[in-house]
Amino acid sequence: MTDRYAVIGNPIEHSKSPLIHQAFAEQTGEQLEYGRILAEPGHFDQAVQEFLANNGKGLNVTVPFKEDAWRLAHERSDRAETAGAVNTLILLPNGQLRGDNTDGVGLVNDLVSNHDCTLSGAEILILGAGGATRGVLRPLLDAKPKQLTIANRTASKASALAAECATLGAVSGCGLDQLAGRKFDLIINGTAAGLAGTVPDIPDSILRSGGWTYDMMYGDIPTAFVRWGQSHGAAKTLDGLGMLVEQAAESFYLWRGVRPDTAAVITLLRTK
Repeated sequence: MTDRYAVIGNPIEHSKSPLIHQAFAEQTGEQLEYGRILAEPGHFDQAVQEFLANNGKGLNVTVPFKEDAWRLAHERSDRAETAGAVNTLILLPNGQLRGDNTDGVGLVNDLVSNHDCTLSGAEILILGAGGATRGVLRPLLDAKPKQLTIANRTASKASALAAECATLGAVSGCGLDQLAGRKFDLIINGTAAGLAGTVPDIPDSILRSGGWTYDMMYGDIPTAFVRWGQSHGAAKTLDGLGMLVEQAAESFYLWRGVRPDTAAVITLLRTK
């Protein structure tokens, strides 16, 4: 039987993951099937077990089930532990599930490998203190920035998240209203403000000359935060499509032991 993989979430019909993994499989010659699973809240564990019983070998996990996957995993990677969420489940030879989180390494690989961004020694601001931000903190701090600042509308939430990661590197938290007078080399948007076409309330002068902006979200047209970067003099304005493909490539590698080439797949998605 062909090894089966899938992405599980709710909603799920919009997911680009099947297209991405099909492209990876064709490129690498790996024999596998990759589909979508729509699971109902409260029935995640059941849906996973049914999938595994039918030659399922691994899953990508998306909203709203990443914390469910974290709880279901028998063992977890360090980055999944820090994230408090799992986006990749791997069936081990002993029948147990290993949970990993590839979001952060996907972000870092997109910035560093695809765009030659220097994170070491940089002053980085990440907007938002929710799951998207938590999921990328460890790999960002592993890149050794000079300072990583988490800014959130509710300052206490940002400070608490920073305190949790204090042993991993130079990280601090503050409120959006405490950013006046500060400058950053890279600003990453980890909020969902873009869904409403808005941008977090940050100072106009916060981006250092030559600085970059990165929105973890993406769309068929430039996101609100990409447009903010363009209008505020960013040297480079990036959206999260590359991160999506890079996190998928890391999952593919964890499952198959083969690292696909991502550039062609990013180009494919841009032209779809």
